[in-house]
Amino acid sequence: MNNFELYNPTRLVFGEGQIAKLKDLVPKQARVIMVYGGGSIFKNGIYEQVKAALEGFTVTEFGGIEANPHYETLMKAVELIRSEKLDFILAVGGGSVIDGAKFISAAVHFEGDTKEILYKRMSIRENAVPFGSVLTIPATGSEMNSGSVVTIAATQEKLPFGGPALFPVFSICDPKVIISLPKRQLQNGVVDAFTHVMEQYLTYPADAYLQDRFSEGILQTLVEIGPKVVEQPDNYTLAANFMWSCTMALNGLIQKGVPTDWATHMIGHELTALYGIDHARTLAIIAPNLYKVLFSAKKEKLAQYGRRVWNIQGDDTETIAREAIRKTEEFLDIMGMDRKLANHTPDYAQTADIIVKRFEARGWVKLGENGIVTPDKVKEIVELSYNGS
Repeated sequence: MNNFELYNPTRLVFGEGQIAKLKDLVPKQARVIMVYGGGSIFKNGIYEQVKAALEGFTVTEFGGIEANPHYETLMKAVELIRSEKLDFILAVGGGSVIDGAKFISAAVHFEGDTKEILYKRMSIRENAVPFGSVLTIPATGSEMNSGSVVTIAATQEKLPFGGPALFPVFSICDPKVIISLPKRQLQNGVVDAFTHVMEQYLTYPADAYLQDRFSEGILQTLVEIGPKVVEQPDNYTLAANFMWSCTMALNGLIQKGVPTDWATHMIGHELTALYGIDHARTLAIIAPNLYKVLFSAKKEKLAQYGRRVWNIQGDDTETIAREAIRKTEEFLDIMGMDRKLANHTPDYAQTADIIVKRFEARGWVKLGENGIVTPDKVKEIVELSYNGS
């Protein structure tokens, strides 16, 4: 197991009816900017619950944050905060809205070109505006971590950043919110969380026994409940376990003491930026093919995953590892993912070269654990994804 530090100051408030606690969680006398997305909170009753809980507070609203939050939109919120001297951000939405709040938080007092936060993948350690969240779409884990991804629409770039100053002060997670979500969003949430775990787990053995068991437990839970929660979002037991799995998948715990990958995400972000493909669906396109291209480096962990998560029997490591990939593809298919890039865009034939050039321009030439995902590997992974294998 590798050395590590664990820091997570977010106060997580979980369960039915917890939105009412906003009145105690938001600092007294705070001048609040409430940020949200396309307006679904007006249809499912969440807006009314939030406004009732914030009665007596000064609240300015800012809507319209995109599903992949745009730098250009977020900067309008930054200017509003500066002009109105607002001092607390409340994100009401899914991972994109919360990611957007993190950028707003970092940018308000930033000196210089705020795009540098993204281009330099800055670690924000101080001088951020405090914020909290009310989660409406389980998927990203952004409600309990300090990472964010923002899209610069003008250049079609989707870029990550983060830092210890960007943890939410609190996050309210009420599983009942998923009842009104479309099936597609529920499918995406399961696959997003599943891949988050795989990015932190599926590398190589590092003698981190407990961390592996944590990861395998989340994966097993998502395999068990994922297809069911899509069909029964009003089942509170399923909803609660789904939401908690999404949070646990990326709150920082399971990555401690182990090597991590994240190359699937970095490639997937480009597919979203270029073609507007749902984030989770880009992960489903890329992940199995990354496992195949990097098979020799990952086969020991793939076999462990196959034995423990999929209960694949046998003694031959390579056979079990390959069957584990097949079972993963089968699960992604069950979850409604179209894994063929060619089905998502007519421009797929140039995609590999475009992504490689972007990565090289940014200096991203050694991704993944131990820097094993080089530009030639990125090209091979993307080309293998054209037709799903």
